[in-house]
Amino acid sequence: MDARLQRRVQRYGWDRAVGHYEEHWLHRLWPATEQVLERAAIAPGERVLDVACGTGVLAVAAASRVGRSGMVVGTDISAKMVEAARATASALGLANCRFERSDAEQPLEFGIKFQVGLCGLGLMYMPDSERAIAALAEQLVPNGRAVVSVWGRRDRCGWADIFPIVDAHVESEVCPLFFRMGMGDSLRHGLDAAGLKDVATERLPITLRYESAGEACDAIFLGGPVALAYAHFDAASRAAVRADYLRSVEPFRRGEAYEIPGEIVIGYGVVPA
Repeated sequence: MDARLQRRVQRYGWDRAVGHYEEHWLHRLWPATEQVLERAAIAPGERVLDVACGTGVLAVAAASRVGRSGMVVGTDISAKMVEAARATASALGLANCRFERSDAEQPLEFGIKFQVGLCGLGLMYMPDSERAIAALAEQLVPNGRAVVSVWGRRDRCGWADIFPIVDAHVESEVCPLFFRMGMGDSLRHGLDAAGLKDVATERLPITLRYESAGEACDAIFLGGPVALAYAHFDAASRAAVRADYLRSVEPFRRGEAYEIPGEIVIGYGVVPA
């Protein structure tokens, strides 16, 4: 898939998914968010950069840790995600937190460097994930910490059939290499290639619980990466892909509810002094 086209798909797809993402994903992914924050060991007074920040969950949590003497900058390719993050920070009165629309593969000139760089479940959507890691590392001071997370192996993510299911109905090519960074040592190699030291990775199993078939479908079709493609389906196609998806996750149905397994890989590295 052409890199420019993939960026456009992500930009406008997440513009469309923003409200449903907050409803269906934020609390379910909180265990992974906590692990990223714990690994980052953010201290009062530090400067934090959160790329592919989405609605700002990591950035807002970081802002409470750095306090008034610190600052947090969040960036995302989706203007609607940035708007949502700004609204959250404003509602919480976080004067030490700001958000900008930006492509994570292109370093921005902030005029400052950061002690901590974060990217929570964003690298899978980028045409060049390694370039994005390197761009994040370039924004950090010597001994600055980078902490990133990606979805893990395809065979450990019970919802993974969503991509071929959607592609069977439309040539969407949504996230053609979605699971690449979660395979084997790919994330570790990306952190090494960015010139980071003390690189480490860990795998975190999680369970996505949905109380009904409708909730499970809304999360994946309205609040996830296929939202843009799904929006262009007619009623018959929407019904067909929902039925196909529910068949794919049938092994994880528990009565009316679904408990769908997943895996997240967290990576860590330090900028050499």
